[in-house]
Amino acid sequence: MTRFFNESELEQVATAALRAEEVVYNYFKLSSSQWLKNRYDIKTARDLLPHERVEGPFAQVLKYEGRRQDLSLGSSVFSLYHVCIQDPAIISFVAEKPQIGLEPFLLYILVHELVHVVRFARFEHRYENACEAEVTLEEEKKVHGITHDIIVPKTVPGMSQVFEFYS
Repeated sequence: MTRFFNESELEQVATAALRAEEVVYNYFKLSSSQWLKNRYDIKTARDLLPHERVEGPFAQVLKYEGRRQDLSLGSSVFSLYHVCIQDPAIISFVAEKPQIGLEPFLLYILVHELVHVVRFARFEHRYENACEAEVTLEEEKKVHGITHDIIVPKTVPGMSQVFEFYS
């Protein structure tokens, strides 16, 4: 049976999401008008559509086309990214690795995925290339490095164990 985050775990997701947004916002020195607040959404597995659920990764970013409901012109289309958190994979991983705390792990995952969103939105990496294995591996290494650079200056209890896992 698939287990989704419980209420306490969802509170940790919310806390990690707020912190991830703040540190990514500050790292990229985005103004409030540049921030992508309305261009991405963070969803946990309970709210994912069937095609957004995957086996293996802890999260993924999917790109959709958005359009304001009151406008029908093609020029009103914009990219909308969904950060799809895979609760079962995270719950299972944290249960198997008790030295890794849920909240620091979630913070790492969310910073990592938001770095992808920023890079896609700034055209620093094309979303369309995300399926190409060679490009993806190179991009993942780059995003991991940026994620590390963003989080290391912060004092986050339990984060050293998360970095140890990803090293």
